Amino acid sequence: MKDNPFVYSSDNKRYHTLSYYNKNKYGGKVYKAVLDCGFTCPNIDGKKGHGGCIFCDSGSGYFTKGNLDIRSQLNAEIERISCKSSGEIRVIAYFQANTNTYAPVDQLRRLYETVLENEHVCGISIGTRADCLSEDVLDLLTELNGKTNLTVELGLQSVHDETINYINRCCTHAEFLDGYNRLKSTGIRTCLHIINGLPQETPEMMIETARQASLMKPDAVKIQMLHIINGTPLAKIYESSSFKPLTKDEYIDIVVRQLELFSPEAVIERITGDGDKSKLIAPLWTTDKISVLGGIDKLQACRGSWQGKKYVEK
Repeated sequence: MKDNPFVYSSDNKRYHTLSYYNKNKYGGKVYKAVLDCGFTCPNIDGKKGHGGCIFCDSGSGYFTKGNLDIRSQLNAEIERISCKSSGEIRVIAYFQANTNTYAPVDQLRRLYETVLENEHVCGISIGTRADCLSEDVLDLLTELNGKTNLTVELGLQSVHDETINYINRCCTHAEFLDGYNRLKSTGIRTCLHIINGLPQETPEMMIETARQASLMKPDAVKIQMLHIINGTPLAKIYESSSFKPLTKDEYIDIVVRQLELFSPEAVIERITGDGDKSKLIAPLWTTDKISVLGGIDKLQACRGSWQGKKYVEK
């Protein structure tokens, strides 16, 4: 990789793109069908806390049709996707909103197996928390992994406990590592979600999060800028304090530095993110994804930087 920074990309990106991974794994374009099963979280329902993470807006499932049953939601998503694609429709059923292993195993099994009945589904992605991976849940996920292409996505956000406490995650970094390591030992494909720009964090703290995350050897990574969404506790903090989000240039610089730390084999599933534009308070520059992506490409080229340039295997 250090001799050829473009080996994991088919479009001259200097990082391992999801499109490249999907092309090699599935033979072409794959879409995410986003589902909302009406789950909650242990830091919402009182088991570990109340109110959820300060930035959370129901797990970012703002465009899902959570009022429908899971089969109807999936069909609606496939219809939405078919309007954008003239070719074969292949989808990953993405259980996204809130904590998608936080329910009785029998209920989880019914939901997961229902989506597998659809001929367009070629895999499942499950967003959850590292402290919601009991042994019976891991047994179910291992069974599911034998039936389909499974990814489990864990919200790491930050490795710094002072930040974790501030954002009300109600799961220490040590607890996260315990759940992550038990999941990783099953051989299930894992994806870590990092958020840049969290309150009270310096750029060096964000770089350290990426450095420690890289040592966990995830199969995939999502990197996202913190969105301040109307109606969340973070919005109140933003409006009543001196907290300022990262600028676009600051974010781009941090991402380029973070990418250098990750293994070349780690798939970068997301490098910026979408917030609900009708609710987004700040930073508004995140709505221009093309500009952000282009800025990352330009800065990597200018610096002679690429994913894995500074990766040190543990």
